[in-house]
Amino acid sequence: MNRYLLLIAFGSCFLVNIALAQDKSRIVQQRIEFISEQLETEQLDLTNLLEQLNYYFDHPINLNDENLDALEDLGLLTEIQINDLKLHRKQFGKLISIYELQALRYWDLETIEMLRPFIRVDDRLDQLHVSLKEALKFGKTEFYLRYQRTPESRPGYESVADSLKLLDSKYYRGNADRYYSRARFSYRNNLSIGVTAEKDPGEEFFKGSQAKSGFDFYSAHAYYAGGKYLKAVALGDYQVQIGQGLNFWSGYAFGKTADVTNIKKNARALKPYTSVDENRFLRGAAVDLGYKGFELTLFASQKKVDAAIIEDTLLEELEFVSSIDLSGFHRTTSELAKRDALTERIAGLNWRYRKGSFQGGVAGIYQGYNQDYSKSLQPYNQFDFRGKQLFSVSGDYSYVWRNFNFFGELSRVNSSGDIAALQGVIVALDSRATLSLLYRNYGKGYQTFYNNGFAESSVTQNESGFYAGLQTRLNSRWTINTYIDFFSQPWLKYQVNQPAHGNEYLFQLSYKPARGTEIYGRFRQQVKEKNIRGGVDDESITPIEALTQRNYRLNFAHKLTEAVQIKSRIEYVTIDRPSAMSEQGVLFTQDVLIEPKSSPIRLALRYALFDTDSYDTRIYSFENNALYVFSVPAYYYQGSRAYITLRYKFLRRCDLWVRYGTFLYADRQSVGSGKELISGNRKTDITVQFRLKF
Repeated sequence: MNRYLLLIAFGSCFLVNIALAQDKSRIVQQRIEFISEQLETEQLDLTNLLEQLNYYFDHPINLNDENLDALEDLGLLTEIQINDLKLHRKQFGKLISIYELQALRYWDLETIEMLRPFIRVDDRLDQLHVSLKEALKFGKTEFYLRYQRTPESRPGYESVADSLKLLDSKYYRGNADRYYSRARFSYRNNLSIGVTAEKDPGEEFFKGSQAKSGFDFYSAHAYYAGGKYLKAVALGDYQVQIGQGLNFWSGYAFGKTADVTNIKKNARALKPYTSVDENRFLRGAAVDLGYKGFELTLFASQKKVDAAIIEDTLLEELEFVSSIDLSGFHRTTSELAKRDALTERIAGLNWRYRKGSFQGGVAGIYQGYNQDYSKSLQPYNQFDFRGKQLFSVSGDYSYVWRNFNFFGELSRVNSSGDIAALQGVIVALDSRATLSLLYRNYGKGYQTFYNNGFAESSVTQNESGFYAGLQTRLNSRWTINTYIDFFSQPWLKYQVNQPAHGNEYLFQLSYKPARGTEIYGRFRQQVKEKNIRGGVDDESITPIEALTQRNYRLNFAHKLTEAVQIKSRIEYVTIDRPSAMSEQGVLFTQDVLIEPKSSPIRLALRYALFDTDSYDTRIYSFENNALYVFSVPAYYYQGSRAYITLRYKFLRRCDLWVRYGTFLYADRQSVGSGKELISGNRKTDITVQFRLKF
């Protein structure tokens, strides 16, 4: 009876606040922005993440299902909140309505509003075990064709004789076009069969080195999940994720972001690979088996990777690898010489056990090469892996006790004996406040080639640190996110010739005065120690200095109507270091999104102005683009930027995206350098994508 009274009490208030929930596109854009801000790179491929969110938007999670693991996949809830829902269902039975979520202790309206596009409440439970026959019968098919190009002339693409391109690596052997093609058949999350192909700018296409194969990169997969004991099986290209990413994790993952409580990784043991990153995936076969609370994932992979092979002039038969090339480019004769020069073999197992609020696992991974890997010895890399093979073992766990979620992982590699350790806890102080704490310690000789642990650096190695984050919802309108992270590198790093320390601090205040309107201000400060500029004579070790970078951001987003949304942002950055002049940069962006429900046309427009002292004060900013195209360019020097993205839906099954964007620099007579040098002050990008689905 109390349960029905709760529904009556909360129902009307709830209707007002979330009847028109936050758009999926805004949530997706926010997650991509978080990762791009963390990685600070223009080369971003988050296809798997975007597919996951799009899937749950089209197939909302039934909160009455027996298995709620899908809520972890969203990355929008803590395990404490998920456990809160499980306990509520255990006490009161199935949910009657989505309004009932307000009765949960650690859920608030903000959380429910954010989740609303991805969840539902239904008495008709989803089928846990799906037969292959059913999946094949009710699946859907999608075809993608994409064309991208920067039309300005550049010396690397100059039209010269093929004989000269073969001899001189200052010329690319292919044209400036980027081609992408993809075909995929899928049924929910249970079945996926697909082929993806890509040609990068400068690579040949159905001629020369690609005369027979056409595209430079192909990826294919067949994946099935849904059996009672055979949880999942993958053939071709796939991804494996273990624990907190210290031992093995293929694909991207969140680190330090403005979502200060999202520090725990939720590993998906096995999933298909659909991106075009030519390195961070496995190629072979994998199987995920289950019995009651136990699961076992077995996987094996063998693929070619690009590398520079050195022959010993004294011993003609002796060869070794001096470097591994992860760029994925095969545009020149020198780049083609590295192509598929090394064979990589990986085999592993991941055993897991889950009961109630506890889950834990152990894993063992073997990785080997067919040639000795022996990079040139430098003081900063003397503890890095060298040899033909390495073996790593790890153990991880997660446990929810009341309002605490404890989690961690410990991993060790045999080549150096070094370990990597991570221990964290997330505490729900109440429905409006969440605290997250994390400690990590990664040895200077700890190295596995597929990892993605929580770290300040891009690698899970040579770092220790302590992180604390706090999210506080003062009321339905005001939210504060803040974190502080102290870190140190006990050994040298590239361009850091001494052990170093640093810290990072973020404070963000968000205000939502009404539905469809959000204003937030953010301040982030990073202090890192690096080599002083210019060097110092008569010293064998370059001194280091503290580099302080401060970012200020003010963001305003507002829905003018149900069809029109505007977003304005101003961002300011400063860099201070004792050995150089202070630098600064500013970026202003104005976005307009037009998405009328009754029209087949969607528009996204931007105009931006920027002024930075140098490339060091560059500012990355996420841009709207075609589906599964990720555009996060760096804005630097002085100038303006504008783009328009148009999406047109026609014949019920077809979508066409057309995008045109351009940088116009006010203080440059040329853009880029080397083979990519553009004579002039303009750089343009064009994207055309077609999708057919049935």
